[in-house]
Amino acid sequence: MDTWVLIAGAGPTGLTLAIELARRDVAVRIIDKAETFFAGSRGDGLQPRTLEVFEDLGVLDAVLAAGAAPVPTRVYVGGRQVDERLMFEPVEPSPTVPYPGAWCLGQSQTEGILRDRLAEFGVRVEPATALTGFEQDAAGVTATLSTGETVRAGYLVGADGGKSFVRKALGIAFEGTTDDSIRMLLGDVHAEGLDRGFGHWFGAADDPMRGMMFSPLPGTPWFQFVSPLGDGELEAETALPAIQSRLDALSGGGITLSDLAWSTVWRPNVRLAAKFREGRVFLAGDAAHVHPPTGGQGLNTGVQDGYNLGWKLADGAPELLDSYEAERRTNAARVLGVSTALMQKYVDGDEDAHQRGEDTQQLDISYRGGPLSPAGTGAVRPGDRAPDSPLLDAHGKRVRLFELFRGPHATRLVFGDGPVGENGYRILPADSVATGPDLVDEGGHAYAAYEADGGRQVLVRPDGYVWSMS
Repeated sequence: MDTWVLIAGAGPTGLTLAIELARRDVAVRIIDKAETFFAGSRGDGLQPRTLEVFEDLGVLDAVLAAGAAPVPTRVYVGGRQVDERLMFEPVEPSPTVPYPGAWCLGQSQTEGILRDRLAEFGVRVEPATALTGFEQDAAGVTATLSTGETVRAGYLVGADGGKSFVRKALGIAFEGTTDDSIRMLLGDVHAEGLDRGFGHWFGAADDPMRGMMFSPLPGTPWFQFVSPLGDGELEAETALPAIQSRLDALSGGGITLSDLAWSTVWRPNVRLAAKFREGRVFLAGDAAHVHPPTGGQGLNTGVQDGYNLGWKLADGAPELLDSYEAERRTNAARVLGVSTALMQKYVDGDEDAHQRGEDTQQLDISYRGGPLSPAGTGAVRPGDRAPDSPLLDAHGKRVRLFELFRGPHATRLVFGDGPVGENGYRILPADSVATGPDLVDEGGHAYAAYEADGGRQVLVRPDGYVWSMS
């Protein structure tokens, strides 16, 4: 087969998966029905675990350079500033968590960085190319494209959004609810008169929680805005004047909006696919789960889907392919619960609705109890995220565990005695003297994180989760 994996949908999920496959020399094609690449902010919050994934994929430096840390939000009621809040409490990096805070970057910019990285492997997104049909058999999938081409692939992945053609064609139920009583307008707009060093929340004196939010988008002249909608309000052709009028009423004037670059009407649509796989066809990202925007979980969960599925498709072992749904559907259900609970806080008018905690960072993703995770004890167990830690080589050069994990391979950590093997590293206790390829635990953080004082061997999966410990 000329194509081993065909990916329908070139958003962050599909691009992450394509990079994972391409860097393993797997023949992959990624198509998208849109004629032009998406230009807008949409999912603009990158969570700490996503930053760790992006480091492994080789795009973190570009993401950090293009984006910015979240800024404080100024709260106005009746046109007067009454408070200044942080969505995230500042957290310093630690030996085990190098990127503890979220990062802001518009989705179209993130996608552009991922497309550039994919192109380095010789793979380019094929726009204006829709999947129009497919059939599968025991040996592969035959797909038809809107270009008239027929493609034979080993596997098909539907990363084609909440209205997924792939999911509908498979007849997989999209279980959940849609709440038509809540409608919001999201978009990107110029806002002259707003300080870009802050986000801005404008509430009405009689109902402070029903207001408008403006967040600066790094690397662009725009703010992302959110505004509640009533019946028939803010139709596309009259959106900007109506937004300006509402903002004037809430702020008292002095802010001029222009250049509505992108907008969409959003309503709570909380859904989870009944299955993430049917034979040789998989679902990932919004095709498998759609989230409220609260908590910034949707894009990040899709990236985790692609990261989980890529190495398994490349390997092709049945037990690995079978594990994708068990691991990712369980996790998507949990994340849906987090973002839905946050949305309810906004609906209820809770004053702490803007606060974000560890449950949104996705550092606590775990596959404990899953098909690839044997039972264990201790703080870190099979299925958990493998912690980072600083090490020193025989020349005194600092090396991080994440650097050892980086790439398409599994990694074996040997604390103390025992065979090392391919892609294995012996880690000696702090204050030891390393020779040859051995590494020393700087500060004792690695031994502490992996509870290895008595010696231990840890096998880390290609996606940075603990596979086994002994």
